[in-house]
Amino acid sequence: MTNSTTHETSATQPPPARAGRREWTALGVLMLPLLLVSMDVSVLYFAIPAISADLEPSGTQQLWIFDIYAFVLAGLLMTMGSLGDRIGRRRLLLIGAAAFGTASLIAAYADSAETLIAARAVLGIGGATLMPSTMALTRTMFTDPAQRAKAIGLWSGVMTAGVALGSVLSGVLVEYFWWGSVFLVNLPAMALLLVLGPVLLPESRDPAPGRFDWPSVPLSMAAVLPVIYGLKEIAAEGWHAEYVLSITVGLLFAALFVHRQRTADSPMISPALFRGHGFAPAVVLNLVASFGMMGSAYFTMQYLQSVLDKSALEAALWALLPSVPIGMTAPLATSLVQKGVNRAYVVTAGFAIAAAGYALLLFAGADSMWLVLAACGVLASGMVMVVSQMTDLAMGAAPVERAGSASSLLETGGEFGGALGMAVLGSIGTAVYRDDIPASAPAAARETLGGALSVANQLPGRAGDALATAAREAFTSGMQGAAVAGAVLLAGSAVAASVTLRRIRVK
Repeated sequence: MTNSTTHETSATQPPPARAGRREWTALGVLMLPLLLVSMDVSVLYFAIPAISADLEPSGTQQLWIFDIYAFVLAGLLMTMGSLGDRIGRRRLLLIGAAAFGTASLIAAYADSAETLIAARAVLGIGGATLMPSTMALTRTMFTDPAQRAKAIGLWSGVMTAGVALGSVLSGVLVEYFWWGSVFLVNLPAMALLLVLGPVLLPESRDPAPGRFDWPSVPLSMAAVLPVIYGLKEIAAEGWHAEYVLSITVGLLFAALFVHRQRTADSPMISPALFRGHGFAPAVVLNLVASFGMMGSAYFTMQYLQSVLDKSALEAALWALLPSVPIGMTAPLATSLVQKGVNRAYVVTAGFAIAAAGYALLLFAGADSMWLVLAACGVLASGMVMVVSQMTDLAMGAAPVERAGSASSLLETGGEFGGALGMAVLGSIGTAVYRDDIPASAPAAARETLGGALSVANQLPGRAGDALATAAREAFTSGMQGAAVAGAVLLAGSAVAASVTLRRIRVK
């Protein structure tokens, strides 16, 4: 929407109603489930060893305990966003809260690996209802552009902080209680939402949604899940034919899904969303921001644990430091836009700041904790500026009646971006590591840093120390190689944002 169009609209329509204390209180209630849903991605980080000792899962079961939540969440986001637009976002939110709370209780007292896997799958279903519903309700409660931008900035900050807090909370709870306590913390927040939600939250839905397109549900899951799985496995195991095949199958189903949306009478995701001025660029740039954020996170925890030899809980606590500036950068970006700074320049600055964070990693050595933490803080600050602005742009460009679908598309793109960042930058780092590690090192040591340190612990005296030192230096070189790629990508994204967003105005 151009400036002239905006002025014409404002001249013929009354200004949007401003939210009051009730709406801001409701937003606080919405932030609780959002925080917990994002925390559940990483909350098993320290609980897995205790779960393994108690339930004795097989290796495959252990992987499913950890991963099934994120897989189900990613696979159902689009379905639940569209469903909320049809049956009501508040109704779906409350249904999801009840499911999330019930599954949390079952997971806390699970007496078998199978029960825990099933409970985690239901948690993923509940999470898929909660995330797009919270964003869609935020969009409908805050119709004033300035207030909407502030509310979405808070939403973005809480979601980002939740992933960082999840692992730390897990470590503290497992240290002082038992592993089931990491699930029980969900219950008070969900109970509060079920009590206050019907009182504080307005119901909203698409007044003319059409029939629900059931064939799109399996198509969307078949498009999302194989790609996410393949990217995650490539990040962990490297490029193998079965993972590339998984991604290819997912992309084929993605093409079928897109064809279905373009030809169905009542599609799950209306193609008209992408005709909204600024929506498509916002989705793409948000995906790139998630790429940059998760690509750096892939190296940070390994660096703190394996290079600096911190315990898992120590590493998680230190990793909280880069998230401190996040609380300031999203409001700063919002304030700048509201004071008249072109959003394109704010987003360009965000990408440039994040690129500078990657550039700082080029100066990191095998004993540069403060430099690495500072680099991650700079990178995270830039990315949150981008995410908050792109979320606001997308939700402002989307019609209110399709707020759930718009939110789910943004979040699904974020899941893709994060998985892609870990796969691509992780692969670059691994390639540099294998090139730098001495050719005389054992095969296991040439694969990963963890393998090298395991071998080093079995070698006598100086031989083990020498291998461990070489492996840590090789990993640091790999991190630097990935940082070059990340900096180049984000610098290019800064240029693309400045060109693409310059003329876009959404109120």
